[in-house]
Amino acid sequence: MSVLILGSGVIGTTMAYYLAREGIAVTVLDRQPAPALETSYGNAGEVSPGYSSPWAGPGVPVKAIQWLLMHHSPLVIKPMLDPAMWRWGLSMLRNCTEARYKVNKARMVRLAEYSRDCMVSLRAESGIAYDQRMQGTLQLFRTQKQLDGVGKDIEILKDYNVPHQVLDQSGYLQYEPALVDVKEKFVGALRLPGDETGDCFKFTQSLAKMAEAHGAKFCFGENIQSLTHQGRTVTGVRTDKGLHQADQYVLALGSYSPQLLKPLGLDIPVYPVKGYSITVPITNAVKAPESTIMDETHKVAVTRLGDRIRVGGTAQLSGYDLELVESRRKTLEFVVTDLFPEGGDVAKAEFWTGLRPMTPDGTPIIGETAYRNLMLSTGHGTLGWTMAAGTGRVMADLVQGRQPDISMEGLTMARYA
Repeated sequence: MSVLILGSGVIGTTMAYYLAREGIAVTVLDRQPAPALETSYGNAGEVSPGYSSPWAGPGVPVKAIQWLLMHHSPLVIKPMLDPAMWRWGLSMLRNCTEARYKVNKARMVRLAEYSRDCMVSLRAESGIAYDQRMQGTLQLFRTQKQLDGVGKDIEILKDYNVPHQVLDQSGYLQYEPALVDVKEKFVGALRLPGDETGDCFKFTQSLAKMAEAHGAKFCFGENIQSLTHQGRTVTGVRTDKGLHQADQYVLALGSYSPQLLKPLGLDIPVYPVKGYSITVPITNAVKAPESTIMDETHKVAVTRLGDRIRVGGTAQLSGYDLELVESRRKTLEFVVTDLFPEGGDVAKAEFWTGLRPMTPDGTPIIGETAYRNLMLSTGHGTLGWTMAAGTGRVMADLVQGRQPDISMEGLTMARYA
């Protein structure tokens, strides 16, 4: 069997590793000169199964209006005559009910928890290193209302036996002692001790080399133009350098996946949600974060990656625009200096932006399509790094006709039928 994977981000590369390790002839196509140079390059660094939640939930429409009015807003909507954006937005609003939130979060946690277990096994078997830390995620609340509002999330965490702790000021300072200088700004926290952190770019680059050692082939610098097909069978992938053919095809192109699917008559509600990050060199390790902090007010994550601090956030709806907007940088700088004023030198920070492939219900789209030899692996949103190992393992099983270890209910594009 031969498999052609489109996309060498963390999702596509992890999939290639699992397949190549089992002796499958796998080829990965990408327009970039190396793996993980788009959305996987500068994400927040969180591997956070416990924090896996859909953006659509009860009260979000009202919160969205409040966010838009904030000086350091976590949400930016660029007025555009883009039917896809407005359809996606309306679909997201329909998912902002308590019933749909519980269903969607349960689906996401199922895949994310499985992915955590797969990551543990992958790390043990491969010895891969990527500035990983196993010290959990701390979700910080600036108001009592925020702290009181985590009840519905805790119910689902309990259902899936996800370890968690609700902490007061003295409690969270045990895990993030550098916050002692700003403790009066927060009323409490939710800690998820099973979460991890790490550099997604380093991981993907290293794993690609391991996949190659197992026989995987990576074809870089090729612009993917179209999928050719005969009836309900894909017959090839046309790039600017020629036609590639295989027995099975997997589309893992993130936000760009819908563009290749539309000519085949397949419509998936994946839309690019632009995010930003800065990577700050640590100047005082004692005053820097130990793991990942999530500022619930600004929806910004602050993560320690070796001798750097990664600060990631903002949800911007502006199509496929990749312009670096200075006001977004100022928001990230504000949060990291507000929490860790002596931790790093923001003047030397690297500023980055990328497009997160979001579905309106938060759950990714993986698995089969109406074409017998075409599968999808996209729509992971902000959780591609969190769900990569589990997604790769599931897709490797599906491609080879095996039943995955977790249920596929609600994970395929069939839920939009």
